[in-house]
Amino acid sequence: MDMKERILDIGQRLIQQRGVNGFSYADIAKEVGVAKPSLHHHFATKTDLVVRLMERYSEQLREYLASVSGNKESALDKVAGYCALYRTNLDDKRACMGGMLSAEANTLDPQVQPMLQRFFETQRQWLVQVLETGASAGELRLAGDAEAEACNIIASMQGALVVSRSAVDTTFFDLAERAILDRLGK
Repeated sequence: MDMKERILDIGQRLIQQRGVNGFSYADIAKEVGVAKPSLHHHFATKTDLVVRLMERYSEQLREYLASVSGNKESALDKVAGYCALYRTNLDDKRACMGGMLSAEANTLDPQVQPMLQRFFETQRQWLVQVLETGASAGELRLAGDAEAEACNIIASMQGALVVSRSAVDTTFFDLAERAILDRLGK
């Protein structure tokens, strides 16, 4: 793995564990084993690093959602696959990077905000498509419209992840996920 990728991997982990404001270039330099000025060669500023990480994380999300779409047959399985992404973060003792950055949005460089909006919009659009297709096929039961349900699922998973991490108890996450799947299931 090249130096730039190591920096990105460490930066992503630190953001997901501590937030942008919870680490410095010195933390990354220590883990990589280089002097701090060497990091500036790859990413001149912390904002440059965050922007690149957000681009990469968004691409990882799109690839994951495409994989779920291609590997899961029923709409409910696709929603469960979406929830599993959050569960993976919980199991890894991490927050969703988009959620963590959202919590710090007022302290981040303004160029990050549109990236966060697109990140969540990607999820919303994917979920709306899955929910509408599933409802049309008679696979899912929607209490309201697909747009509202998609937003509810995203907010529920983000919140359940945050609360479960802080409580060091997966019960919050498990119950939120179960409620989503039970509510949608026929």
